[in-house]
Amino acid sequence: MLQEESDLSLIIAQIVQKLKGSNLYSQLERQAWASLQRPEIKLESLKEDIKEFFKISGWEKKLQNAVYSELSVFPLPSHPAAPPEHLKEPLVYMRKAQGSWEKRILKSLNSMCTELSIPLARKRPVGEQKELLNKWNEMGTDEPDLSLFRPVYAPKDFLEVLINLRNPNYENGDSLSFRTHLGLIQVPLKVKDIPELKECFVELGLNIGQLGIDDSTQVPPELFENEHVRIGQKVLAEQDSAAAQQYIRQGSPTALRAELWALILNISSQPEDVLYYEQLKTNVIQHDLLVDSLIYKDVKLTASNDDYYFVFEDYLYQKLPQLPQCSAATTLDQSAAIHIEVLLCFSRDTSVLSHFAYNSASPPKSYIRGKLGLEEYAVFYPPNGVIPFHGFSMYVAPLCFLYHEPSKLYQIFREMYVRFFFRLHSISSHPSGIVSLCLLFETLLQTYLPQLFYHLREIGAQPLRISFKWMVRAFSGYLATDQLLLLWDRILGYNSLEILAVLAAAVFAFRAVNLMEVTSLAAAEAVLADLSTLKVMPLLQIFLFATVT
Repeated sequence: MLQEESDLSLIIAQIVQKLKGSNLYSQLERQAWASLQRPEIKLESLKEDIKEFFKISGWEKKLQNAVYSELSVFPLPSHPAAPPEHLKEPLVYMRKAQGSWEKRILKSLNSMCTELSIPLARKRPVGEQKELLNKWNEMGTDEPDLSLFRPVYAPKDFLEVLINLRNPNYENGDSLSFRTHLGLIQVPLKVKDIPELKECFVELGLNIGQLGIDDSTQVPPELFENEHVRIGQKVLAEQDSAAAQQYIRQGSPTALRAELWALILNISSQPEDVLYYEQLKTNVIQHDLLVDSLIYKDVKLTASNDDYYFVFEDYLYQKLPQLPQCSAATTLDQSAAIHIEVLLCFSRDTSVLSHFAYNSASPPKSYIRGKLGLEEYAVFYPPNGVIPFHGFSMYVAPLCFLYHEPSKLYQIFREMYVRFFFRLHSISSHPSGIVSLCLLFETLLQTYLPQLFYHLREIGAQPLRISFKWMVRAFSGYLATDQLLLLWDRILGYNSLEILAVLAAAVFAFRAVNLMEVTSLAAAEAVLADLSTLKVMPLLQIFLFATVT
């Protein structure tokens, strides 16, 4: 009991310390001082009167949302005597594997620098700055020559690293249960089974209304949707992040999604946020980074070629009303420019570094020429500490459908990244980390579809080799956009990425009959090559709640 109270006190102290450095704290302080001039504030009841003023004026709700937001990303509880690195990752072998992986990434980046004779960073000449500023909205078409650049790594490279992960304490197969795991991931982490997943995702039950389900035996879809919209409007009116997170577990109405996601992520777009974004743009204009070319290249290879990213011409006109009614190509160029702009600004944002406090990864460092190893001459590179990989830009692409204002789009993406997406390309034991997701996927398939699992394994088509790319990109670029947004609703609603592994297993279950007939990895990949017609919610519901356990 005393330990629990001590842990709670520590958490409160850390959150208070974090909030003291925020804009909200200074706003609350100004409001408190201003409230002293109000006639209803009495000296003898000062504390209670100010608290009542905050409650009536809505500032109490903003503070509650900020605290809730901090709790959403707060590290899992650990022993008070544990060293600081345990907050990043408690398992030593995971930390070592992540460190080795980071060295490989840096080696690849440095090799590219040497081969192309391009510096990691340089200040642009004034003339080049002016030219970039004039062509800012044409970045989707006027990118530099990218033919010599290659992605630092691709998801398949990362998968090979995860396949070779081993816990040294289990090298001799001491764990009986783990000896029976025939998948590619060979580390003994605890993952949920279907009964536990049912309990976790109880709001996805067959008898509970869902957006994304065309029919229901309980309530006609149109009646449920109308009532759900009404409740959603009420949630937005209350401006309660916790209520919005609970509400979105049944899916978000299209018209309310942008506001609901912003509320859950505690994004309010204050003038200082817009100013901060403009400062990031200025940094892009003033300095050229090697990773800029990697970003250009990735958008060109992925998002620009994605049918679902550029499928709704009318939708883009609606979301970008400042554009003239021009050709589809011009509209798409504008959207691509915003996409690239957001990613370039993200690479310069040093506030992203704060998430490394609970990320198993560490930001890479660059040293001034001739000062290698001297910490006083070290800087983080890129400034946000995140080196983009092949497919990284697809974390942004779906958000372009929801937010047309670049600064708001940027804030949403940054918060989605530091809460969720970083876990998809970091080696850790976290339940939402990519290692646990891979193990959960393989365990579900082996346990509940053993014949399919063994068949694919025997023909050299390990299921994870197919599903890994889906999970590492959170299915972005694989599902139809409306289905992807319904999936991401649930990621936000449950504050967990585990649903990605469940959906991956559900896809295999859905295509099981066809997969049982294939005789090679290539044939299995062909069966699962197109996920664009899949309906996410029926797949999840059937797999979770109609599977015999």
